[in-house]
Amino acid sequence: MFDIDEQKIAKVVAGFHVPVRPEILSKIDNLMNEEDPNIEAVANLISSDVGLSATILKIINSPLYGMNRRISEIKQAVMMLGLNTINSLVTATLLKQSFTGKASISLERFWDDANDIANAMIFIGNKVKNNIPLEMLYTIGLFHNCGIPLLALKYTDYKEVLIEANTANEDFIAVEEKHYRTNHAVLGYYISSSWHLPKEICYLILRHHDNSYLTSSVDSEYKIAFATLKAAENIVERAKRFNYAPMWQESEGLLLDILGISSVDYADLEADFAEVF
Repeated sequence: MFDIDEQKIAKVVAGFHVPVRPEILSKIDNLMNEEDPNIEAVANLISSDVGLSATILKIINSPLYGMNRRISEIKQAVMMLGLNTINSLVTATLLKQSFTGKASISLERFWDDANDIANAMIFIGNKVKNNIPLEMLYTIGLFHNCGIPLLALKYTDYKEVLIEANTANEDFIAVEEKHYRTNHAVLGYYISSSWHLPKEICYLILRHHDNSYLTSSVDSEYKIAFATLKAAENIVERAKRFNYAPMWQESEGLLLDILGISSVDYADLEADFAEVF
């Protein structure tokens, strides 16, 4: 479906401290790959980490997730939502915990924004009813910019470069490339690959600043996920800073067509999110 020079990317990333995939994810994979996965064993493994299980329950019980009843324990969550959903939520949650050190930007603010976008993707997924798994949307929302903290941990001037990239007429990726000969999309692709995310999601992360993705040969499911990401970025930007997200205004028509909604539907969606947010 696509051709990526993995060796070239690995060489570029070699100078960065890429967070190692936590052992608990390998243990969950082993349990899930059994012929008859033991739900209780998976639930007990997650529950053994009190902080992790509390975070998962908080996500699931958020109004944006749209559950009809409150879930009070991980086993109940696994039984209601399934192993794949819980595994995706655990993976995304652990990602945030894996970036440590002194960064040139506020990592707390960065993850707050990433979490808002991930939740907005769930909100849109519930409203639009496009049958894209909510855990897939949440994972994309949290992972899509995960190369940014990697740059901020390595380069003391990254905050200034980030401001330049957000305000210049030049493409965001081009600004990073000009300064560092790499960019957060490439780094995000490498992190998501090393954390064993599906290749299609890794590729979406690699191209999430590239609107030509929407006219490429990827499956419609991932084009819808891409459009959901762009809509989520915009409704969060509108709710928090009253601005438009990059790429939104010039691509709104195409993105809404892919989501299967009108501009009026989108305006209602934006208003509903701002009220819940």
